[in-house]
Amino acid sequence: MTQVTRVLVNRAAIAESRVGTAPLPAISEGEILVKTASFALTANNVTYAFAGDQIGYWNFFPVDDAGWGIVPVWGFAEVIESRCPDLAVGEKFWGFLPMASHVVMTPVRVRTGGFTDGAAHRKDLPPVYNDYTMTTNDPPALAAFADQRSLWFPLLTTSYLIGDYLQDNDCFGADQVIIGSASSKTGFGTAHYVGALVARKVGRVGLTSKTNLEFVCALGLCEQVLTYDAVTSLDPSVPSVFVDMSGDGDLRAAIHHHFGDALKASVGVGATHWDAPRSDAPLPGPVPSFFFAPGQIVKRNQEWGDGVLMRKAQAANIDFLSTLGGALSITRQTGADAVHEAYTSMVHGQTPPSQGLILAF
Repeated sequence: MTQVTRVLVNRAAIAESRVGTAPLPAISEGEILVKTASFALTANNVTYAFAGDQIGYWNFFPVDDAGWGIVPVWGFAEVIESRCPDLAVGEKFWGFLPMASHVVMTPVRVRTGGFTDGAAHRKDLPPVYNDYTMTTNDPPALAAFADQRSLWFPLLTTSYLIGDYLQDNDCFGADQVIIGSASSKTGFGTAHYVGALVARKVGRVGLTSKTNLEFVCALGLCEQVLTYDAVTSLDPSVPSVFVDMSGDGDLRAAIHHHFGDALKASVGVGATHWDAPRSDAPLPGPVPSFFFAPGQIVKRNQEWGDGVLMRKAQAANIDFLSTLGGALSITRQTGADAVHEAYTSMVHGQTPPSQGLILAF
């Protein structure tokens, strides 16, 4: 192959995308050329696109195409050319990749279990996204979860971190956690980890669309499951925390106005409803904040030691996934057109929450 194939997304209008190609780059001393293998596509990647400029997701895999960008994904890759003495052709690894067939990396801090991409344009980006894990000698228990690792580990790890964050703050004194977009994997994962990690007894309320109501109810992770238009049926005097994966400004306003000072924290996480209205108008209750998972990782690494939190999350994720049974299915699709169509479906909210997509160019 003499070219890189990639899905390019309009940074100003993320529903607009196209397949593009570019010459396969030559690598310099210290670099590797990587071929992407399989990767997952979830609503989380839509959040990456939506928050691409705000958080810097467009900067991980820059392209020379003004106004367009590559959305990062999580998946597996293989070294196909190397000018790095510490990484041989054929080495396989897992981590943060572009929605593209190939990418050039600059490995530094190469160790038995992995390496860091030390490319100059990535040095100021969150370290958690720059670290890669070697998979050639994965233990059988982890190798058996290869697809789930790409699909759910990044999302459920975020859920675990949210649960840890709430526990770290005694759930802000709330008696219930209201979860926006509870059908999303990060959403129902948060419901699970609120129950598993928060020491105080708190209720879990899942908010979802009419279409996904049955799915969320069947998971059995929330004491209450309501459609978005039923928010005002909740008791407004109950001290509550709102954890929102939807990014819907109208929903957030409805929660704030309904609960007022009984709302103890309002935490934005994702943007599954990326095209919903937004407003910067002041709201009753707490000032909304954005949950940045790498920040919680840094905090726990300082308190517990490097890697302790992530090892706990990985073990918890494997345990959680083993309980979900047939609630989640995996669909595999191959080819640039298939990847492009999958992104189009995901960005328009047309992918069922019970379906996990594993893609490959």
